[in-house]
Amino acid sequence: MKSISREEASVAIEGDGVELRKREIGGGMTTAFVRLPKGADLRPPLAGLPGDLCQCPHWGYLLEGRVKMHTRDGEQVYEAGQAFYWAPGHAPEALEDSEYVDFSPTDEFNHVIDHIKAQG
Repeated sequence: MKSISREEASVAIEGDGVELRKREIGGGMTTAFVRLPKGADLRPPLAGLPGDLCQCPHWGYLLEGRVKMHTRDGEQVYEAGQAFYWAPGHAPEALEDSEYVDFSPTDEFNHVIDHIKAQG
C-alpha cells in the first residue's frame, strides 16, 4: 500500500494559475493533484487529440470549486464534495477556483500531459 501528499508529487504543468502535480503510485496508475483558477479552459491545449478532448479516464474527488466538463454529448458541472469518473472524451473548464485529486492510467495520462506541454 502507498500514500502520497501533494508536496511529494512533481510539477508536470504550471502556468497562468494552473498547476498539475503527479506521481506514479504503481499498478500502472498515477495520482494527480490539480489546481485550476476560475476561467481556466483546457479545451485549447487539448486541441489535436482525438475529438480535441482528453482521452484518458480519471477517477477522483473535487476538493473545492466547480468544474464544467465538456464532452461530445454535452456538458456536466461537478462541485466540491463530489467524487467523479471522467470517461475518455472530456475537457475541463473551471467555473470557480478549483482543486481536485484524480487517479488515472499512467501511460494514457502521460500521453495527454506530453500533448499539452507541446502546445506551450
